[in-house]
Amino acid sequence: MHYSRYFFWLSTVVFAALSFPYNPYLSIIFAALFLIGLRDVMQKHHSILRNYPLIGHLRFLLEYIRPEIRQYFLEDDEEKLPFSRNQRAMVYSRSKKDNDKRGFGSIKLMYGSDSEWLGHSNSPCHPDPSTFRIQVGGPSCLQPYSLSIFNISAMSFGSLSPNAIRALNRGAKLGGFAHDTGEGSISSYHREFGGDIIWEIGSGYFGCRTEDGLFSEEKFTAQVVDPQIKMVEIKLSQGAKPGHGGVLPGPKVTAEIAATRGVPIGEDCVSPAHHAEFSSPLELMNFIARLRKLSGGKPVGFKLCVGQPWEFFGIAKAMLETGICPDFIVVDGSEGGTGAAPVEFTDHVGMPLRDGLRLVHNTLVGINKRREIKIGASGKIISGYDIIRALALGADWCNSARGFMFALGCIQSRTCHTDKCPTGVATQDLGRQRALVVPDKAERVFAFHQNTIASLADLIGSAGLRHPQEITPDYVMRRDGSGKIVTLASQLATLNPGVLLQGVDTSKENDFPQEFDLYWNRAQTNQFGLAPASNL
Repeated sequence: MHYSRYFFWLSTVVFAALSFPYNPYLSIIFAALFLIGLRDVMQKHHSILRNYPLIGHLRFLLEYIRPEIRQYFLEDDEEKLPFSRNQRAMVYSRSKKDNDKRGFGSIKLMYGSDSEWLGHSNSPCHPDPSTFRIQVGGPSCLQPYSLSIFNISAMSFGSLSPNAIRALNRGAKLGGFAHDTGEGSISSYHREFGGDIIWEIGSGYFGCRTEDGLFSEEKFTAQVVDPQIKMVEIKLSQGAKPGHGGVLPGPKVTAEIAATRGVPIGEDCVSPAHHAEFSSPLELMNFIARLRKLSGGKPVGFKLCVGQPWEFFGIAKAMLETGICPDFIVVDGSEGGTGAAPVEFTDHVGMPLRDGLRLVHNTLVGINKRREIKIGASGKIISGYDIIRALALGADWCNSARGFMFALGCIQSRTCHTDKCPTGVATQDLGRQRALVVPDKAERVFAFHQNTIASLADLIGSAGLRHPQEITPDYVMRRDGSGKIVTLASQLATLNPGVLLQGVDTSKENDFPQEFDLYWNRAQTNQFGLAPASNL
């Protein structure tokens, strides 16, 4: 038998004995190391430590700091896990008002099968970034809102620290853009600086719930009359964990979080996987109308990560049946982020943003509702070009969560779920969140937004356009799998206005995208789900 693996551990006894006459303190250190190794050999939980006492700890140490080693020494500048070093560096530079230019040319592979670029014009212009806003509010909306093209996506107090929320909202106030609360409701930190708020209401109805977790009209009305709240967003699902509820463990439900969400202190705070107020597309439309009336006519919409296409088709049909439409729809992609989610949900559930965005856009065009319903997009959008691509696919505006987290100082340590965020952004630990200085980080949030919008203005100006609403898929060029250059427009499925009002005739040859051929006629309005083919 080979016992060389015990050599380092047993040698500590020898060193302890030899060093004692000369340096008793050093002898004590070696003796302590021997006792640690003895404990390793005796314990029964870690096979590595039983076989490699003492030096086995080195393996666990290296595993613990592996993400940092990769990030600082081994990671490629373009390796997107989930954001590349170049992407993060761009946000840091823009938020600090540093030089964000690059010398000596691009490091991207221009001839790769996924390469993409904006077609510029020989007659560029100089758009005014201050005009980059859109009006949100359909025919039934009494208080339409002029929304920035670029806003802070949904991130809850509880997931983010109080200082992070304060800095985000103060930055939004400085820049005149909107701050989505996330489903954790509106805290005192959201209100402190008066930045425009989009109130997201999830399945837990936090901030407007009864004691048994149902929706409370009285509490909703008391909150929504605040002029700081500009829009109300019903959360159906989010990109990082669609179809999955959540639990904030009781020990994390502090007095502040309990007061914000309307739940008992110290008890588990549950976000169910589905809403209790509606269980069908028709009921969803009625709930939208109800919230719009209770809010005094403010814009009301919903957010979703597209899952089963027929369920969204059912929502579209419900709009036609009831005559009720949301003022906006936010499409979240499966590439979106979250503080914590099961790996399988993060990697394998939900439709990516570009596909979901195009499906929603086409559906609204097909039922002649696209003009009155605005579409937002969220999911790994942090640059001016990211915004252009989303708008080309059908969005009216874009939201960013992790981009603004980088502006706050996030280093992508990916420890959001541990409460040990090293920069104080995603933690409730008082010592850690103190590192985030609100006035400084609010200026960075403002600067990131301002410089991103300026970059967007430069980009669309180079294409000869004066407003982001003029962007179409024809301006984006791509290289397909064969190496041929094509426009994005040529690769996208497109519906003609109003074509779905007569339904899809699956018995005939047509140019409908496959999902419409398969599921449009089978989509239901009286429940979420798919009607059996036998019912046709």
